[in-house]
Amino acid sequence: MDLGTAPLFDLTAPAADQVAEPVAVTRSQALLAEIRDHRAVVAEREIATLRAVAEWAGEHVVAEDAADVATLTERGLDTGLPLAGPGAPLISDFAVMELSALLGRSLDSGRNYVGQVLELAHRLPKTWTRLLDGQVPVWKALRVADATRLLPQDAASFVDAQLAPFAHGVTWAQVDRLVEEALVRYDPAAAEDRRRESRDHRHVHTGLDRVGYNGTADLSGTLDAADALDLEHAIARRAKLAGQLGDTDTLEVRRAKALGEIAREDLVLDLEVADPDTGEITRTIPGRKTELTLHLSATDQTVGRFGNTRTPISVEQVKEWLNTPHTSVVVRPVVDLAGHQPVDSYEIPDRIRRQVTDRDHHCGFPYCTKPAEACDLDHITPHAGGGPTCACNLSPACRGHHRYKTSGRTSYRMLAPGTYHWTLPTGTYLVDPTGTHQLTATPPE
Repeated sequence: MDLGTAPLFDLTAPAADQVAEPVAVTRSQALLAEIRDHRAVVAEREIATLRAVAEWAGEHVVAEDAADVATLTERGLDTGLPLAGPGAPLISDFAVMELSALLGRSLDSGRNYVGQVLELAHRLPKTWTRLLDGQVPVWKALRVADATRLLPQDAASFVDAQLAPFAHGVTWAQVDRLVEEALVRYDPAAAEDRRRESRDHRHVHTGLDRVGYNGTADLSGTLDAADALDLEHAIARRAKLAGQLGDTDTLEVRRAKALGEIAREDLVLDLEVADPDTGEITRTIPGRKTELTLHLSATDQTVGRFGNTRTPISVEQVKEWLNTPHTSVVVRPVVDLAGHQPVDSYEIPDRIRRQVTDRDHHCGFPYCTKPAEACDLDHITPHAGGGPTCACNLSPACRGHHRYKTSGRTSYRMLAPGTYHWTLPTGTYLVDPTGTHQLTATPPE
């Protein structure tokens, strides 16, 4: 068919008076566009940060067979950490501490973050490539890396090949199923061992780290099914009996109270240790009582503080606890948190330890959140160098940061009780009761 030069479509140009006027952009539309642009910038910088962290990690690789690799328990020595799965390089522990401070992360958080980046860069290369191209969200890629770190190399490669094309849209249930399939497919012996060892993952979390003003704790745990049935029957029986005896609380409240009663009754029992052969009682362990530490003001009765969890507590709640049957009250003198009562020995008396842990609630290293009760107490000026064993020369230090300070790669001094000035390779930091504040940054060489 010969179309010649005839136009395919006979379109008539609109008249000048028929040209549509530009549509006005509302303030909401403008803000949405601005938010979209900001998110694009944030995503770009997150990807650039991950790329830089991966390259930085390559500058701090510690060979597995190097003579200077130490265990985590050796104070003052660096070690190569296996932060990602098999086949990924080991990274200097002290270098990770420096990066964690720079990122404003705790030590555990910093180690986990570097491990996620290493897992992606070295064991999930297809997902890593899509991440760098902006096709997989950073947060999702990091979480996938968490799931694959325990897999052998060939199993991780299988997950990477199967997951990478769809990583942007998969659900976590799909990721978990794929990881489990990879383990069974490539390491069935390990899968069977983990099935048998699953009992070691049983736990009970009392929720005391989340107690608030209302004075309640969220209990969670994983039990053997038979143990869970026994606990259920005991709680149900007590809750039912309490209702029959006139307790007007709801069934769920009675169940919660029943669990507390079971615990209190157990604590007052003496535990008898019997000889396994003869059955004769060889010794008796006396029952223990739980100590609640409560701070109340003689003048301000509006709110108290629950010392066990370091949270505010209702004065009315304290009164309820004090009226609980079989409760005894011990009043201790107020501790002067700024007091100075040094001792000559290197060992730290309980009274000084309590003074320091009441003053400093966590490790004194920048951004570290390890509770003071779980930390070592570090002599800021070494005892061998003349530093006194006194609250004025002691700071809580978690085991990792204690080692790091002992290595000599960082130093700090106490400006006031609970306030520290740190000098790190990444800059200087002020740690005080309000948190960590970076004062200066060390420019790159």
